[in-house]
Amino acid sequence: MSLYTSGVWKASREPFYTIPPVDRAGPYLGARELVVYIDGEWLPKSRASVSVYDHGLLYGDGVFEGIRVYNGVIFRFKEHLDRLYSSAKSIKLQIPLSPEEMTKVVVETLKRNGLKDAYIRLVVTRGVGDLGVDPRKCRKASVFVITEYVDLTYGTIMKQKGISAIISSVRRDAVDATTHEIKSLNYLNSVLAKLEAVDAGADDALMLNRNGCVAEATTTNLFIVKDEEVFTPPSSAGILPGVTRKRTIKLVRELGYNMYTKELTPYDVTNADEAFLTGTLAEIVPLVKVRGIEIGDGRPGPITRKIMEAFVKIRSDPRDGLPIYQEAARIISRK
Repeated sequence: MSLYTSGVWKASREPFYTIPPVDRAGPYLGARELVVYIDGEWLPKSRASVSVYDHGLLYGDGVFEGIRVYNGVIFRFKEHLDRLYSSAKSIKLQIPLSPEEMTKVVVETLKRNGLKDAYIRLVVTRGVGDLGVDPRKCRKASVFVITEYVDLTYGTIMKQKGISAIISSVRRDAVDATTHEIKSLNYLNSVLAKLEAVDAGADDALMLNRNGCVAEATTTNLFIVKDEEVFTPPSSAGILPGVTRKRTIKLVRELGYNMYTKELTPYDVTNADEAFLTGTLAEIVPLVKVRGIEIGDGRPGPITRKIMEAFVKIRSDPRDGLPIYQEAARIISRK
């Protein structure tokens, strides 16, 4: 069962951060099976595969990006591409495509699938090697691009009502270990925390760093609101510096609120007036209960709602991304 068909899609309780199942022929132009790009080829989704000797599979040795497309605009694409190449550099992984070539591949995959509202999973693995951990045995990195349809009404219920979280006993990996500043394929840290949340009947889990401060949720960044000021943990807390997080910080300031990065304790979170999570697929989701304690009045707060509404207005703005269905669609180069 795939990521996209797992879970029960019900209006009463949507699975948190799961792409809704879509019929193959449903929203796609041409009513045909989606294609996936793998190392220079576009293959039908049902035949897209990697070797069992790929180090991305065997050791989680690789990097990736999750990216959204809104009405034909790839949201903050340059920022995602920059982070992909920065993550690869940090693990000494040579990406076989230039940023310009990678951009063309992503755009072409979307066009071949006829998608205008989509989720992109861009993955670079160390490539095929042997059963040893030595990455030098991998001759060439492997690149694949998956694009899936996402309905813009996705996540409506959880955005209207908010979600709950536990504080996980699983600590975020330290910044001098498998740091989450690198968006690597190794997500075991988050998987274990997510399992703990599921067992507790919560939607997600907040994860503490080694100092006991809140880092982030399993796949999203945390923000809190206190006395009409907004706070989020810094990169040094062991977080992934999210692309949506960065744009949200800017958005908060554009709305006229004071925005700060600072370490947050569990006490800060449970005594906040409002809280919300940000991520590429999740966008902005109110967090209304942590460890059984209501945040504020237990409902999405007014500032959170303003930020959510402002985000919807900018997410398909060509100035905030890469338009792909225009004749003169520009290719964004890295700085």
